[in-house]
Amino acid sequence: MKIAVIVPAAGESTRFGSKDKLAEDIGGRPLLLRTVEFFTKREDIAEIIVVGPKKSMDIFNDRFGPALSFHGVNIVSGGTTRAESVKNALETLSPDCDLVVVHDAARPAITNQLLDRVLLASKEFSAVAAALPIQGTLKRVDKTPTSVADKDAIADSILGDASQTKVEGFRIIETVDRMSMWEMQTPQCFHATIFQRAYDADGISSCTDDAQVVEKFGDPVHVVAGDSRNIKVTTQADLQLMKAILGVKGATEKPAHKRF
Repeated sequence: MKIAVIVPAAGESTRFGSKDKLAEDIGGRPLLLRTVEFFTKREDIAEIIVVGPKKSMDIFNDRFGPALSFHGVNIVSGGTTRAESVKNALETLSPDCDLVVVHDAARPAITNQLLDRVLLASKEFSAVAAALPIQGTLKRVDKTPTSVADKDAIADSILGDASQTKVEGFRIIETVDRMSMWEMQTPQCFHATIFQRAYDADGISSCTDDAQVVEKFGDPVHVVAGDSRNIKVTTQADLQLMKAILGVKGATEKPAHKRF
């Protein structure tokens, strides 16, 4: 079986802040390279495609191009949505590819055991995704929040609303049965012909993961046990958690008597 890997890295990462989360240092290497290098070490992976951001491909290539090229990775430009980005990658895929694995660029804690489970299941199922059953209580809430501010009349008159401590509350509408609810992860693996056919269909631009694209086409998708450590770095807090998961130590602070 010839396996190709697509790593979407074209998102704007607005929830992370002003920095490029994929360039954040994790143990001496950028986050993106930590993710990609996992697949370069697998002998069963024949092809790797990284999808960069359409609006800033020059910067992306300058930052990651040399290292990705060293590993034989093909870099393509993304689109305005995740689905469009993956479709762009599919257009460069080798025609003799049997399986397509899609894995989020911001999930560098993927393990061989997890990928092996997904690939084993793909021998029986044409579409397989890693996922975790929901453990906590689920609530559906009103989309419109109520803002509560700790107001200080004197400070507000000088600094305006920026001085206020605020919290947003969301009214609970109902409790949702969690028994059949799973949180999707990546990697997600698909038989190439089915995956390509699903991405050739219309109406997929709003899909948030590749399993949903295949679902919309009508093909069944199965989930296998994911890994709680396989988190997606979305916020600054996630980055610190990821470093802890991977055993990466932060910079040590100098003793007080050596700071001057």
